[in-house]
Formats: sequence, C-alpha cells, structure tokens
Amino acid sequence: MTRFVIDAPTMLHLVAEGIPVAAGHQLVAPQVLRSQALDLLFAAVRRGELTEREALAQHDAMTRVKIRSLGDRVSRQVAWAIAREHGLDSTADAEYLAVTRLQADLFVSVDPAARSRAEQVVPVGTVDQLAAV
Repeated sequence: MTRFVIDAPTMLHLVAEGIPVAAGHQLVAPQVLRSQALDLLFAAVRRGELTEREALAQHDAMTRVKIRSLGDRVSRQVAWAIAREHGLDSTADAEYLAVTRLQADLFVSVDPAARSRAEQVVPVGTVDQLAAV
C-alpha cells in the first residue's frame, strides 16, 4: 500500500476530473485540507470560474473521497520545524510536508509551487501514481 499526501488543489483536481484513487492506495492529509479546498471553491465562484451549483457539487464529491485526516501535536511541531528550516512563509504549507514525512510515502500536488517546495523536503509523486495500481 502506498500512502499519498494530497493538498487542496489536488483534491479539487481529482474531483473535477473524476480521477479515482486506485485500490490499495491511501490518502492522508492535514485536517485543514477540506477547509482549504472549500475556500478554493468559494474563490472560484467569486471569480466567476464556477457557478455556485458546480462548486457545491464538487464539495459534495470531495466529502466522499476517503482520506485520513491528521492534526496531532507532533505533526504541528514538525510543520513548524520544516517551515523554519526551509524558509517557508506559512506553517500551513509545511503541514502537508510534515504529514508526508511522518505518515506517508509521497506528496502529490498539481500546484507547481507546492511541488517545488516539497521537493526540498519529502519524496514527491504524481497524480498518475494515485490512479495506478
């Protein structure tokens, strides 16, 4: 079993494109994932990129994705250390990397900036790997 950490843009990409996660893989993320994804959907509606109905449908689909959410003290402490050591602007970004370091095999993001940050810290995978058996 491969454990993947995904971020909010990747969660929305999986839902919007209907990309299934292959059996035998497990998704893991910080507890903030769903709230951040909802925020991205709201912003897309405000910019006119999605209708409210489309955004809420994606939100509904997102809630059906099986994902293990983590947010314990150790992962937050590791996030703090990663943010400090790598000059990140936010511990929120570092939480994904901390969860990857502690609980997963690979970090996956469709966001080039997130991938770039992660490559300095943890192993990085691809969306194609999520769907591969």
